[in-house]
Amino acid sequence: MRKFTVHTGIVAPLNRANVDTDMIIPKQFLKSIKRSGFGPNLFDELRYLDEGQPDADNSQRPLNPDFVLNKQPYDEASVLLAGPNFGCGSSREHAPWALEDFGFRSIIAPGFADIFFNNCFKNGLLPIVLKEEEVKVLFDAVARVPGCEVTIDLPAQTVTVLDGSADELVFDFEIDGFRKKCLLEGLDEIGLTLKESDAIRAYEQQRKQITPWMFTDVVSAGV
Repeated sequence: MRKFTVHTGIVAPLNRANVDTDMIIPKQFLKSIKRSGFGPNLFDELRYLDEGQPDADNSQRPLNPDFVLNKQPYDEASVLLAGPNFGCGSSREHAPWALEDFGFRSIIAPGFADIFFNNCFKNGLLPIVLKEEEVKVLFDAVARVPGCEVTIDLPAQTVTVLDGSADELVFDFEIDGFRKKCLLEGLDEIGLTLKESDAIRAYEQQRKQITPWMFTDVVSAGV
């Protein structure tokens, strides 16, 4: 999992409430568990004018010219600004996979669905909850200066708007200490377990001495 410390990137505005996981990555693309290759089908129904199919050549599909990610410079955005209850609907880890594969490092919204919120942290995405009025200020900044950037400082837990205005806009956000540590160190659940590999090996060796019959080879035992 990639570490997250300080990130500066273009903000793409998606001012919709209740964007569910089927809108983020439609159900027909859930067959693969590779964690990669989902970016071209992120927001598929909004992004294209035809119906997407697995293994289709997305470069030949007609784009929706009105969708934000099809416009420059938002096609290179790495921060998504969203409405309330983002990521609601069915549980699918493919949703953060698709967002991460597109190039997003963080999503800012007034609120997230719980399962999606948790899945983001497991996949190196930083979901940031700000107050509704703060999110509105961000939407206004993006409308005023298309392609404006924000700097997200995870150690300081701040979002700074770089819109060229004289008054720098800085917002504080809260994050669980354990999740913050995992993002800073780039550790998912497997990575956390592997950090204890020496202790795990020592435990297994001890168990072999205490209960050797549990580790007897089936063939050599004559079974």
